[in-house]
Amino acid sequence: MYIKKLSLVNFKNYDEAELSFIDGANAFTGNNGAGKTNLLDAVHYLSMCKSYFNPIDSQQIKQDRDLFMLQGVFEKNNKEELIACGVKKNHKKQFKKNKKEYNRLSEHIGLFPLVMISPNDISLILEGSEERRKFIDTVISLTNHQYLDDLIFYNKTLLNRNALLKQIADSGRYDPTLLEIFDDQLIISGTKIFEQRKSFMEIFTPVFNQHYQYLSGEAEVVELIYQSPLFDDDLKSILKKNLEKDRVLQRTSQGIHRDELIFQVHEGMPLKKFGSQGQQKSFLIALKLAKYSFIYQKVGFKPMLLLDDIFDKLDDLRITKLMEMVSHDDFGQLFITDTNAERIKRIFVNIGVSLNLYHINKGIIKHEQN
Repeated sequence: MYIKKLSLVNFKNYDEAELSFIDGANAFTGNNGAGKTNLLDAVHYLSMCKSYFNPIDSQQIKQDRDLFMLQGVFEKNNKEELIACGVKKNHKKQFKKNKKEYNRLSEHIGLFPLVMISPNDISLILEGSEERRKFIDTVISLTNHQYLDDLIFYNKTLLNRNALLKQIADSGRYDPTLLEIFDDQLIISGTKIFEQRKSFMEIFTPVFNQHYQYLSGEAEVVELIYQSPLFDDDLKSILKKNLEKDRVLQRTSQGIHRDELIFQVHEGMPLKKFGSQGQQKSFLIALKLAKYSFIYQKVGFKPMLLLDDIFDKLDDLRITKLMEMVSHDDFGQLFITDTNAERIKRIFVNIGVSLNLYHINKGIIKHEQN
């Protein structure tokens, strides 16, 4: 599966553009701010129905324009699929496959999967546990729609339970029957989510370790650890034990919404504090490559891989190893952005892989033969 053609109208800094791609390595080079990343984001939009960087659809429209349009021709199972998206200010987003609009955007998610690696991913290390839970949930949801339904139901029930706890505190009237209903709903959905997360991590962690060891030349050992209170107790007991605490705090203090993904380096030290910039970047790349491998295993075909400005803070050894890895048969279509055109061309010449190269200058796209 890969994207053959991409067209844009009024998308971010582009008036209009049409590009053709190969099913191997494609690169966008140019100065910072030229629009390289915007092309990656257009591909991401057609795959995931949203921008990777900004959740507000109307803000993807070029300044002083009323709408943007994206269109992509994908090749999947030896068949061409036309995906089109249109966003007009103050109107509902339109998303179509072969000129037929989806009833729900969720029907599209997972049909043309991709994995993006970007400098923004540093938030997985620097921000709170919610970012890392979101990472796990996103990967599982791409290949398991039931998991996504369970997660939505759990979060909705959690909001209702928290609202009830606040109401009890404000009014002084305790409603054990309604609280028990919410608890039962949390227990059913939360237990299923925990079991899915646990099973996922059993598959995901060894693949992550394999990718990291390859990238680092086995120079160091890192750890990826899934923590949840449900490893030590069932959710029913956890909710019961923490009821009085929850009433004081007016929120549900324990549950799968407090699960954590721990990143460690140097034999148990937090990656955030003790990992070098190169180690942190290698860790994030290994996470995303493991995500790629997991999706590939589940869906049975190769997703697209988008690498945005990833060479910064990586030494030459890790850069070479990464490019060798992602150009291997285990990976499919590849997109890369880089400010240095000569570097990207030299890398692909050295590893003996063909490259489809575009140079971007202030929103003007020039195809360069390699």
